[in-house]
Formats: sequence, C-alpha cells, structure tokens
Amino acid sequence: MTEYALVTGASRNIGRAIAERLKADGYSILMLDRIDPEDPSLGEFRQVDLSNPDATAEALDWAVGGRAVTRLVNCAGVVRMEPIEAVALDGFDELMAINVRPCIQTMQALVPGMKSAGFGRVVNIASRAALGHLHQTVYSATKAALVGLTKTWAIEFARHGITCNAVGPGPVDTDMFRSVYPQGSEKRAEYLTRIPVGRVGSPHDVAHAVSYFLDARTSFVTGQVLFVCGGLSVEKSNAT
Repeated sequence: MTEYALVTGASRNIGRAIAERLKADGYSILMLDRIDPEDPSLGEFRQVDLSNPDATAEALDWAVGGRAVTRLVNCAGVVRMEPIEAVALDGFDELMAINVRPCIQTMQALVPGMKSAGFGRVVNIASRAALGHLHQTVYSATKAALVGLTKTWAIEFARHGITCNAVGPGPVDTDMFRSVYPQGSEKRAEYLTRIPVGRVGSPHDVAHAVSYFLDARTSFVTGQVLFVCGGLSVEKSNAT
C-alpha cells in the first residue's frame, strides 16, 4: 500500500531536505508551497499561498482526494527579525497566518483519515526561538504556538494511534540564515563560537529528526519537542 507524506514548505531549504529524506524512506511525497520545488522529482506538487485559507483548503482537498495520507510535516514558515518597538500588529497577523493557521487547517483535513486508519504521524517544525531569541518577538510567539498545538494534539489524538511531535531547528544553513549571517562574515564567525558543536546545522540534520518521528515504530513517543540546535538550547550564553 502506498504510504503518503504531506510536507508543507517542501520546495527548498529544510522542507526540501525533509522531502528528500522521506522519499528515501519509501514514502510518496505530496508537496505544498508558494514557490515551485527545486527538485520536482521528489513528489506531487501543488502551488499554494498557505496564508490564504481558501486556497489552502482547495490544496488540501487535492492532497487528500483519493489518498490515505497518514503522515504530515508542517514545515512552511517565515522569519521576521525586529525589536518589540518595531512590531506592527498587522505583521503579527501576517506571521500567524503563515506559521500557525495552516497547521490547524492541515490537521483538520488529515485527521479524519488518520482516525479511520487508526494510525497517524504528525511533525510540526517549530524553532529553538520558541525558547526566546533577541529581536524575534513575533516569530518566537508563532513557534511557541506550534509547541502548544503539538502537545495539545498529542493528548487529543493519542487514543487513535496518532502521534504528534515537534522539531525545533536552531541555526541551520538556509537561505534566510545566510542572508543574516553571510558565509565568511565576522557576524557568522562570532555566532559559531556560541554553538557548542562548533558548526551550523544542515537541513538534513533536521530531516533526520523528522524521519524518526514519522516512523511507524515511534508509537510511544508523542507530545515531545526535539531541538536540533547543536546544543544552543542548553547554552546559557545564547540568551541573546
């Protein structure tokens, strides 16, 4: 039987690495993203602006139509760095509409099928920033919201054979990270001194963690948050 995995934000960076890993694991991949995938061969793709609830609903109808989708990775999201004085309320609404609301919609679309199958695996991509990060008031709030959703859904769906966990990436070498910490810059070199393992993570580091949580054998692990951060989540010097 074909085992499907739906990955939002799958076109590039962490989402692409997750799609690559899950395809290697033997799943058939369904990809939702605003931009075309860098590697279209990874699976079936539907272009959608996930901040638009109506467009998201249509894309999800496509994803679940005639398919038993029992694995979900909510990866789509955007980062915004600004001090609290610069935060605009419409900016807060914008990030919530991209980083949080689509996760609720995907669960609403997939949970009935998971319940029917008596099996489901859900991974929400949170962030180490959920623990607090300088100049990330709104982004941190959205990622902390995902942690709350994860734990709530873990309780709500456990009796149906559905697990829900979160992965919290730290500094990962993505387009966004490189734009803030350019390769070879003093800013990047200084950041590296604060990472206990001494390097920036790769998108595949995150993908490995996601693969673990989606495995059918990981049935006794739910409601957990795994920080893939090189040790930053336990390093006091990273308070800022």
